[in-house]
Amino acid sequence: MPDKQHVYLGVAAIVASQTMCDVMDLVERAARTSATVLITGETGTGKEIVARAIHHYSLRAGRPWVDFNCAALPEHLVESELFGHEKGAFSGADSVKPGLFDLANTGTLFLDEIGELELRVQVKLLRVLDGVPYYRVGGQKKIPVDARVVAATNQNLEAAVQARRFRADLFHRLNQCQIRVPPLRERRDDILPIAEYFLRQHAEYARFSAKASRALESHSWPGNVRELRNTVIQAVVTARTYEIGVADLPPLQAGAPAQPIARNRLELDCVEKEAILAALQQTGGHQQKAATLLGVSRRTLSRKLKLYYAETEKDFMHA
Repeated sequence: MPDKQHVYLGVAAIVASQTMCDVMDLVERAARTSATVLITGETGTGKEIVARAIHHYSLRAGRPWVDFNCAALPEHLVESELFGHEKGAFSGADSVKPGLFDLANTGTLFLDEIGELELRVQVKLLRVLDGVPYYRVGGQKKIPVDARVVAATNQNLEAAVQARRFRADLFHRLNQCQIRVPPLRERRDDILPIAEYFLRQHAEYARFSAKASRALESHSWPGNVRELRNTVIQAVVTARTYEIGVADLPPLQAGAPAQPIARNRLELDCVEKEAILAALQQTGGHQQKAATLLGVSRRTLSRKLKLYYAETEKDFMHA
C-alpha cells in the first residue's frame, strides 16, 4: 500500500499500513460527532497527531486548537493553567489569567497524559465536561464552557481506576469514544515510509540500503515513532555517503533484537537530546521552527528542554 502523507495543524502524518488506515477512518468518523475522545497507546506512537486529526476533521476545524500536557506542571499550577485565575488569587497572581478552557472556546482542548491529573482537579474537570460553568481560581463569576475535549494517555486508566488513582466517573466520561494508536511493531508497513519521510527532512538525496531497510523493518521499536525519528537523524549524522547502511544505525545493532526496555530508554533519551539540540542549531535557536522540524508541538519541545537542557535552554530563548 503506498504511503499517504497528511498534514494536521502543521504536523505531517504518514499513513501507509492498513492498520493505520483503519484507525484514521475511525478518527474521521469520531471527529464529526461531539463525543469526547480518549486516545490510548504507548509513548511515541503518535497520539498527538491523532488528536490534531480529530480537530482537523471536526466541525470545529478553523476554531482554536489548544494542547496541554497534564504532567508538564506541578500539581498546584495545573488547575490555574486549565481554568485560569483572578488577580490576587494567590501569591504571584498579579493579573487575571484566562485558562486553557477560555482559550479553547468554540474549539478543541487536547489534554495529553490525562492520567497524571490529581484527583482534586479530576473532580472539577468532570463537572466542566458535563457542561457546568466553572470558576477561575479565586473567581466569583462563572465561566461558560464550549470546548471539545480530546484526551490521551499511555497508562491503563482502568487499572488506575481500580487503584483509586483515577476517578471512575471521569474515565467513563472521557471514554465516550476510545481510539487506540497501535505501536509500530503492530504496523510494520508504516516503518519504512515514516523513516524515509524523516530522511527526506534531513538529507533530501540520501537513501537507505536494502539491508538497512530490512533492519529498520525488523526492529521492535520500543520507543515507536519517536525512537525511529531519532534513529534516522543519528544515521544522517553518522553516514559518510548518501547511502545509509546498517552500520549507520547504531541503536539497532545491525537489526539485532531489541534490548531490555530500561537500556533502550537510556539510549533513546540520549538520541532524543541530540536530536533536539541539532534541530535548535539548524533553526538558529528558533523553538517553533525546531518543534515543527521534529514533528512535535512547541509545548512538548519546551517541556523536553526543561527536562534535558535546564542550562542549555537559556541560550535558545527566542521563539
